[in-house]
Amino acid sequence: MKVALYVRVSTDMQEVDNQLIQLRAYCIKCNYEIYEEYVDIISGAKNSRPSYDSIFNDAHKKLFDLVVFWDLSRFSRAGTLFTLQKLKELENLGIDWESYQEPYFKSIGQFKDVVLSIISTVARIEREKISERTKAGLERARKQGKQIGKRGKDKKPRKKAGYYTKKYYGNLRPQ
Repeated sequence: MKVALYVRVSTDMQEVDNQLIQLRAYCIKCNYEIYEEYVDIISGAKNSRPSYDSIFNDAHKKLFDLVVFWDLSRFSRAGTLFTLQKLKELENLGIDWESYQEPYFKSIGQFKDVVLSIISTVARIEREKISERTKAGLERARKQGKQIGKRGKDKKPRKKAGYYTKKYYGNLRPQ
């Protein structure tokens, strides 16, 4: 069976090696042939990611039989509906999928849709909590007088008269 491995981390300060090492070992144990390893370093909340999109392009070409990902939060954190649609897309193409960390979570079995809904919702909630903690940290830093974001000349003068001109937005003018 030809397998596509998908791994993702959110930032370039994180490593994908742990995921890859264990997924490769799993494929050896299951006697799977690794077709390709798809790696993204980008937020799972993004609906479009370079390697993620490549998996689906290759899936439409039927280049592999199975997609194995580390866990559902690595596959997608874009919410229940989007995640269900993407996994259903694989199924409709005749491609199975499974989560390495969640062995009960595969494209076969009676309760796959129930488990998928719960886990993808938990992943989305986790992403929202991370966002809330980040915003709280930024607010605290602002209250302590720390400069957040770009400084001085690096900022674009978006409110400046004439900014919303034909050059940027067709025929739109400032109101």
